[in-house]
Amino acid sequence: MVGMSVDVILPCLDEADALPTVIGRLPDGYRAIVVDNGSTDGSADVARAHGALVVTEPRKGFGSACAAGVSAATAEFVAFCDADASMDPAELPALVERVASGRVELALGRRVPTSRGAWAPHARFANRVLAVLMRRATGYRLTDLGPMRVMRREDLVALDLQDRRSGYPLEMVLAVHAAGWRVDESDIGYAQRIGDSKVTGTLRGTVNAVRDMSRLLRTYRASAPRAAREAQLDPVASAPAPQAAGSQPEEVRS
Repeated sequence: MVGMSVDVILPCLDEADALPTVIGRLPDGYRAIVVDNGSTDGSADVARAHGALVVTEPRKGFGSACAAGVSAATAEFVAFCDADASMDPAELPALVERVASGRVELALGRRVPTSRGAWAPHARFANRVLAVLMRRATGYRLTDLGPMRVMRREDLVALDLQDRRSGYPLEMVLAVHAAGWRVDESDIGYAQRIGDSKVTGTLRGTVNAVRDMSRLLRTYRASAPRAAREAQLDPVASAPAPQAAGSQPEEVRS
């Protein structure tokens, strides 16, 4: 998309081997913001050498890295992508287009494995369980809690997300739902990552992520506005959406 202003946040912990591929696959005009969350393999130097803006976040946690990236972002649109080369940043424009056109406020990438070992069985099972619980809590017919996603920066900042651990991606969806905004997902490729996973690649990391997200879901179900909890939503939410300057409201599909 010519003329788009997009910052791509890449949370990073020891991804020196993957970063050249990831940064090199960014579409023209998309800026990489690599958030170094305690790397010891020279990831920050590699990122700088390949033209990325590097942010150092000493507080450990996926949410901490994401929040630091959002604080550093200045573009109209903010995208998130893993820094391990499991996802292709070249697929981001399709997500950006859905947000820029006013179709949704949050566009998600639904992971489709492209190789046999791309998605560990325990991690895939945990994702399915959490997706079911998320649908029950929100009514959104989503099947994945994948990390590739796009929002307008001003909308994301307005959500004031607080989770600094593994629950950050889920908190984003829950906060969007509480605001009455629209969400959808579309397929993206999911390949074997370069290097070792720090979260879902290990059983311990997966258990910790499930614990963080389950806590968020319990809190949300207990405190979410009654009207939002009881809404019967399509794949995109039916409540009015925030409108960008000069844009026209789009009729939501039934």
